[in-house]
Order: sequence, then structure tokens, then C-alpha cells
Amino acid sequence: QVHFVESGGGLVQPGGSLRLSCVVSGTDLSVYAMGWYRQAPGKQRELVAGIIPDISTNYADSVKGRFTISKYYNTVYLQMNSLKPEDTAIYYCNSLAADRPWGRGTQVTVQS
Repeated sequence: QVHFVESGGGLVQPGGSLRLSCVVSGTDLSVYAMGWYRQAPGKQRELVAGIIPDISTNYADSVKGRFTISKYYNTVYLQMNSLKPEDTAIYYCNSLAADRPWGRGTQVTVQS
């Protein structure tokens, strides 16, 4: 079974930056295409960025041009720049199919 451990969240002012990390571990080595997801209070979880290593990346329109997803060995990163209050959410990583058990996520709060 695969495990995801997210970190790097925190409190940041609008316009600031954060870099999230997701360490992928476990015996399931078939997870390849990965995604970063977020869930804001009262809203459904949504995919914000996805990566198929050496092939493609894709982003939700709301974060395009501000967020960058990357993957290095067993760690997936999300560089978040020009953060806005509406980016406030718990951020999770999972396979691009979102078919593995969810980790605990990391809280990102953007406020003045």
C-alpha cells in the first residue's frame, strides 16, 4: 500500500509563496502520475495540478501561471507563488486517478 505524507503548509500573506512537498512511500510502486488536490471549508476536494513525469503537467485555471508541480524520485512538489486568500485550503497529494488512500494533508492559509 502507498502512503502520502504532505508538508510545507503554513500561514502566508497574500502575494506570498509556499513550497509543498509530498513524500510517497510504501510497497505500491505503480503510482506514477501524481496530482495535488485541495479542499477548502465547505467545498469539494479539487485537483489543482497534475504531473505525468517527462510527459506533461496540467493546472486548474485558478492556479495556472502561479503554481508549478514537479516530481523528483519519490517526492512531489508544489511551488505556489502569488498566493491569494482563495487558495486557503488543506492540500493533499494522490495519484492522478485519486484512487489511493488519502494522507492527512497540509494546511495553507492565506490572509493579511
